[in-house]
Parts: sequence; C-alpha cells; structure tokens
Amino acid sequence: MALAELAAHESGGVFKGFTATAALVANNVSTLRRAVTELVAVDAVSIEDIVALHAVLLPEEKQHGLREVQNWVGGGHWQPLDAEFVPPPPEYVRPLMDDFVSYVNRAEHAPLIQAAMAHAQFETIHPFTDGNGRVGRAMVHTVLTRRGLTPRAILPISLVLLTRSDAYIGGLTAYRYAGDAGSQEARQGVDAWLRVFLTATVTAAEQAERFADELEEMREEWHERHRRFRESQGLRPVPRADSAVVRLLDLLPAAPLVTARTVQGLLSVTHPAARQALEELSAAGILHSKQVERNTRGYLAREVFDLLTLTERRLASTRWDTRESPPARVVPARPQR
Repeated sequence: MALAELAAHESGGVFKGFTATAALVANNVSTLRRAVTELVAVDAVSIEDIVALHAVLLPEEKQHGLREVQNWVGGGHWQPLDAEFVPPPPEYVRPLMDDFVSYVNRAEHAPLIQAAMAHAQFETIHPFTDGNGRVGRAMVHTVLTRRGLTPRAILPISLVLLTRSDAYIGGLTAYRYAGDAGSQEARQGVDAWLRVFLTATVTAAEQAERFADELEEMREEWHERHRRFRESQGLRPVPRADSAVVRLLDLLPAAPLVTARTVQGLLSVTHPAARQALEELSAAGILHSKQVERNTRGYLAREVFDLLTLTERRLASTRWDTRESPPARVVPARPQR
C-alpha cells in the first residue's frame, strides 16, 4: 500500500511491485484524508460534497450520485424479505440528506454526540447503492475535525466497531427501530447507540495514545542507534539539529517509505544531500533499501510498518490484547524477525 501511495505521488502510479488491492486501499486512505481536509475547509458541507467524496472513494462504482432505486442490507439479491435492514424508499433520500447536511453543519450537540448521530443517520438513510459504510465512516472523522476535536489525528473508531461488530449492529438496530420520535422507546434506542459509539471512541483514543507512545519510544531508540553508529564511524555523535539526516529521522514516522526524490521535496534539500541522509540512516540500521523500479530505490522504516501491524492486530482482539484473545478477524501476520 505504501508503494502504491508513493507511486501515485511520484510517478503517476506506474511503479510495479504492488497489487490492485494495494492501489485501492491507498486510494481509500487518500480519500479519508480528503474527508478531514477539504470537507473541513468548506463553509458548509453540501450533498454535492458528499456525492463527490463517494465518487472518489469508489471510482469503479457504476452508479454515482444519490440512489434512485430501493436497496437493502443482507438477505437475497433479488428481494428484501430476509434483509437485515431496508432503508427508506429512494424518493425520500434527497429530503433526508438535506436534513442530514443541515445537522452536520450545526453544532446543537457536543462533537462526539454529533458524530455518533450523524453516522447512525447516514447509515440509516443509506443514500448510495454501494459504499455507504466507507462514506459513513469518513463522515465521522469529518464531523470530529470540523468541530475541532481531532485536528491532527484520525482515531481508529471504525476498527474498534468492526471488532465489536455485534454491538455495532445492535446499536444501529436499536437506533433505527426504537419507536416514534420523542417516545421513551426512541430515547432508549438512541441511548443504546450512543453507548456503543462512545465506548468505541474511548477505546480508540486509548489505543491511539498507546500507539503514539510506542512510536515516540521507537523514535528515541532510532536517535540512540544513530548516535552509536556515528560514534563507530568516528563522526560527531549528534549532528546539527538542522541537518538533513536529523530532520529526516524526525519525519520517518509520518513517511516510513521514501525515495531521494521524496526527501528532496520534504526537506527542500539537494539530491546529493537527500541521498547522503538516506544512506547514513540505512547504514545505521534504521532504514532498509528496496529497489522499487529500475532507476528508483526506496527506503523503508520497517519498524514503523511492524508497529502498525501489531497495532492493527491488537485492535482486532476483543480484549485489545492478542496475548489475552487472538484477533477476531482477518489481520496481517505477526512481523517475523
């Protein structure tokens, strides 16, 4: 996926060595970034903004725009008799989406409550023929960022909900079928959904904090490893703070796969300076080189990818610890060293 993302930025997607699935996932990541950048910047989110987001997220989807047919979740392909959920008829979709964007653009509830209600309402409207889950998850982060709660982070709320999928579906079902608006049953249904969403958010924040702490420990270990390497080479143990190698070292957690061209752009340095910094960190055992094209060599901070893998595996455990319970869904294999 990292190779696919790098190819999209550096060579128009022509690097080899990654699958179509990796390219699709890289596109999804870029789309999620769009949800927390472009949609955050607009004065008011519109239906057209959400339709455009859907089109970018599902470029191969034949039907873009709000749905004009009835759809359903689960059950048979040709009829909804055994469906788990049947959304509103198509003629109600646009009025309901008008109401949805009106709610998203207001601030009558606290940010987490608004994000939870927006997600549940979006999934209930199910405004697209496909891809509603992806867009609905992106809208959670759009709301949280627009409200200033997560200006620099994307919490793994959707991964936590995926691990606790039974609770997630149960919460949405309680929200959808709670009874008439304003009734005691409706309030109980909303409460049930909010309890699921807010519990998942707490877990996501705790796991994100743990990941950040582990990443900081890794960065400190890199600096110590780099210092030992330079001493072994008879060099000054700590280079200048504004040197390319130190600046690159601090950027690696955010850019764990780079090329000399990437580093040139990130640090605004010459190609020789970028190459020298990469080779020094490679010699120190912090980066590992990989030929990605005949004339292009990539440099990977493998420990970042390993940490991402271990974190994803942990988020797939119902106890958030693979030593206590194994991953409950398909995840990458544990890194081997």
